[in-house]
Amino acid sequence: MTALRPDGTSIDKEALLRKYRQERDKRLRPDGNRQYQRLAGQDPYTTRVPRPPRTDHRTVVFIGGGLAGLINGARLKEAGVDDVRILDKGGDFGGAWYWNRYPGAQCDTASFIYMPLLEETGHMPTEKYAHAPEILEHCQRIGKQYGLYDDALFHTEVKNLEWDGSRSRWIIRTDRGDEMTAQFVGMGIGPLHVAKLPGIPGIADFAGHWFHTSRWDYDYTGGDHLGAPMHRLADKRVAIIGTGATAVQCVPHLARACRELYVFQRTPSSVDVRGNRPTDPEWFATIATPGWQQRWMENWAANVLGGTVHEDLVLDNWSAAARRTRSRVAALAPEHRTPAAMAAAWDDSDFEKMEEIRARVDSVVTDRETARKLKAWYRQFCKRPCFHDEYLQAYNRPNTHLVDTDGQGVTRITPRGVVAGGDEYEVDCIIYASGFEVGTPFTPRAGFDMTGRDGVRLSAHWSAGMRTLHGIHVHGFPNVFIAQGPQGANMLFNFPHDLAESARTIAAVIKHAREGGFAEVEATRKAEDDWVSMLLSGPALTWPSPDCTPGYYNYEGQDPGPWGRLRVGFPWGPRAFFSYIDRWRSSGTFDGLEFRLSFFPLSVRGISSRMWQVSGTLADSRRAASSRRTVLGDSSAATQISSSPPSTGGSTTAPRTPGMSIAAASISRVLTLAPLCLNMSSRRPSKYR
Repeated sequence: MTALRPDGTSIDKEALLRKYRQERDKRLRPDGNRQYQRLAGQDPYTTRVPRPPRTDHRTVVFIGGGLAGLINGARLKEAGVDDVRILDKGGDFGGAWYWNRYPGAQCDTASFIYMPLLEETGHMPTEKYAHAPEILEHCQRIGKQYGLYDDALFHTEVKNLEWDGSRSRWIIRTDRGDEMTAQFVGMGIGPLHVAKLPGIPGIADFAGHWFHTSRWDYDYTGGDHLGAPMHRLADKRVAIIGTGATAVQCVPHLARACRELYVFQRTPSSVDVRGNRPTDPEWFATIATPGWQQRWMENWAANVLGGTVHEDLVLDNWSAAARRTRSRVAALAPEHRTPAAMAAAWDDSDFEKMEEIRARVDSVVTDRETARKLKAWYRQFCKRPCFHDEYLQAYNRPNTHLVDTDGQGVTRITPRGVVAGGDEYEVDCIIYASGFEVGTPFTPRAGFDMTGRDGVRLSAHWSAGMRTLHGIHVHGFPNVFIAQGPQGANMLFNFPHDLAESARTIAAVIKHAREGGFAEVEATRKAEDDWVSMLLSGPALTWPSPDCTPGYYNYEGQDPGPWGRLRVGFPWGPRAFFSYIDRWRSSGTFDGLEFRLSFFPLSVRGISSRMWQVSGTLADSRRAASSRRTVLGDSSAATQISSSPPSTGGSTTAPRTPGMSIAAASISRVLTLAPLCLNMSSRRPSKYR
């Protein structure tokens, strides 16, 4: 099959792959993620207000006030949990959207499926791709509507979590001197909350002004995050280091504001057409019928991830890429749809798309040499794809200068400016568009460790990689719920869809525990082991490709080790996981979880491997008076037994193991094509369908 450039000429595939490998090799470095350093500093947006330490108790404490915390808080409130407390190190709700207030900040996924709880709040996004101020305002809207501000603690960082088995609750210690307790703890700390700086020699020597894009200094630049002009840069020489998604969005605004702008580039981004537009209220009224947002999310997932779908409601570049690939595969005769042929079709589609993106650079940027340096030589999904209609155009301004480092990066920072390629560029201000930590181990990035049953720390339990059931529950850590992508759906392109399903699951489990009078809920060891084994036995991943240039998608080109190999999703794709987890939580049996009122390891009557649970009603007085014991087994009803510990012949049964999880990155070429071409569901064990 022939791959063609936009001008109709044939693409030399072997030569193109050699070019990709050459560009990758320039950028490989042995330190990987260690090349960065963490940004330390205060919140420039909200004043930290002193408060007395809290030593009270809540039913649920949720760590993280971003989209995960807000969606979970809303669903828990709907489930009847009134005392939900959210903790966040920022000064308000929003998570990454609290910190990212740089000019031009915008979501890359359509607002109608990205912004959560639109139907519940009645909000209509003002444009197809909402800008940061609207997203932050929507986060605040959710917090107000669901009463989540009433008990939230901002500017509060958790430093330690410790399980108190005698009381079946967690002790939560923070940097504000708090020592509160909670029956249940949720964690939604997100992948984008620890800002990082490049580890450039001399970074502390600069005598001018500097800041990170997530701590934008409007006092220095002028303007504000709502879009007012940055008038104080009119006489300034400004350097911005980094050309990822953040720089793509803020460079056009800096180009209009600065006297001189120097953009330091190690690796160019692929920048496709954005095509943003305002929302027509009359049109929105026709689509905003009951259940509309869930339908839109499911439709988008079906279009992007493969499935039987006859309409594209969202019509964005993500679904366009998937349609392009599927059409290539569909053109193959059925007898030729082998894995190798489908992979070749995927390659051809990607080759053509990247040639189109590189041709766009030539059509927009007037200086030929600058255009050449702005071209991305890698597969589209090796790095985060970007979409913008003003970034490339900014380089046509006489005050905007691309400083391409040919993959080597900035050499050093001096008191006067930035050195790259042997030249020093004197500037008044340096802006670091170096992003956030991604792909680093969970506990260091969270900022705290967690001590579960028997004194086991989460860092020890996960020393060889993450281990969970459904990406949510962890054996040995009762009453803890993690809202994340890995080991669940892992749908990276619309993470709020992941979070929405996690929130429904977490709320259902907590509601069941409360209605049943259970003090504890925990994944069994077998359930966790089986889930992880299933993840590792799924279809082999081919993304990122070996010829991908380094970036956070592929751990900066380094072997991630067991930790990285376990950061996968359900092998049969996100849509299969959503279907599976919906059946799992709707069944009411919650297979793989054990519910109990308290925990007693037994060494009585030869029983050392079972658990028995004290039962009773929610009222403490009745529980104290009760002499009955219950064990939750295979059925949803508990079997009541005598007050003595169970014997080997008793009615105790082991909880069922869970349905197996869904690994794999949603943008793997194999998984993008599999639903269309391989009938993967027929290869999947029935209990996981």
